[in-house]
Amino acid sequence: MQKTILTTSKLCKTFSSGGLQQHVLKNLDLEIYDGDFTVIMGPSGAGKSTLLYALSGMDKPTLGEVNFSGQAISGLSNDKLAIFRRDNCGFVFQQMYLLDNMSVLDNVLACGFLVTKNRKDVIIRAKKLLQQLNLGKSDWGKFPLQISGGEAQRVGIARALINNPKIIFADEPTGALNSTYGKAVLDALSKVNEEGQSVVMVTHDLHSARRGNRILYLQDGVIRGELKLSKYESGNQARHTKLSNFLSEMGW
Repeated sequence: MQKTILTTSKLCKTFSSGGLQQHVLKNLDLEIYDGDFTVIMGPSGAGKSTLLYALSGMDKPTLGEVNFSGQAISGLSNDKLAIFRRDNCGFVFQQMYLLDNMSVLDNVLACGFLVTKNRKDVIIRAKKLLQQLNLGKSDWGKFPLQISGGEAQRVGIARALINNPKIIFADEPTGALNSTYGKAVLDALSKVNEEGQSVVMVTHDLHSARRGNRILYLQDGVIRGELKLSKYESGNQARHTKLSNFLSEMGW
């Protein structure tokens, strides 16, 4: 039986604009399992990114509760939420948000030094992560403007992993990349998932969604459907067809 790493109870998120209220998330009950590659899909405006930010503590729900490994995080103060995210979560966004005045290696180290006092251990781990993500020594001294978008996104993944997070949250990580760079990023996420890392990813892209072993389809603020798959295999056409059929049934 799989271990639950994250749960929500009656999760709601409402935004107010011009005197009107928009109910983006509506009484969501959800479980995320340790070691899964969970993909959240749905039409534009379905609430995908809003759900991701609520799950990760990046944003607070209007009502309901988010529980992470036995800890209720919804009611934490902003300062405590920041500490929670630092110690438990890694983030990969569509925009990399790397610091332009710092080298590739230093961008990764900066996050590690926030948590670990042993600088030697952080440096060793950072270099190992970059190598695992196919970023060799010749890249470590480069600045973000000197590398490709796919390479920058892989630096972002290394940065997300530097503090050994329990879970990685990825919001459209290939949205700004071409197919070649996008595949490299997806390969990197698949690799760390194979090694046991939990991943929750929002995407609108079918090729990206194939990487997940659990697909949640969000529409109008509620989960309309769920599909469980085997772990990703690039040549498994039956698996790909199953996903395509599910999305078709959902009206995607």
